[in-house]
Amino acid sequence: MSATLHLATLEDLDRLEPMVAAFHSLEGIDSDEENRRNTLARLLEGTPHGVIYLIGMRRAPVGYIAISFGFSIESKGIVGFIDEFFIRENVRGRGMGTEVLASLSTALGQNGIKALHLRVERDNVRAQRMYARAGFRMREGYCLMTKQH
Repeated sequence: MSATLHLATLEDLDRLEPMVAAFHSLEGIDSDEENRRNTLARLLEGTPHGVIYLIGMRRAPVGYIAISFGFSIESKGIVGFIDEFFIRENVRGRGMGTEVLASLSTALGQNGIKALHLRVERDNVRAQRMYARAGFRMREGYCLMTKQH
């Protein structure tokens, strides 16, 4: 099984949306198809604020990873934030996630991204181990806080 990454475009929307729906269901994220499709389309049309990569074969992807971009004075430039990362359950546990993170980190670094951030559930030890293998570390003294609008 290959963890090849393909930059998703608008023509990938029909393959991508069911995986996003599965991820949202798994994570308990309240979303509906119309809003998911509209939000994904905005990103897939080429906004500079983020990208989505399909994982595996483009015509039959096994997952996706969505990255949003921002700017950090502390990191001295553009940073990425892993917004969503999903691999179909039937292919998890084969090292694909770690491979995706390694190739993604290299590609983003080569394109000027200074740091890559993510959030992970405190009790999701399996995901934390995978992220640690890929070089991610908990930041002492920091926690993510959010205000929704």
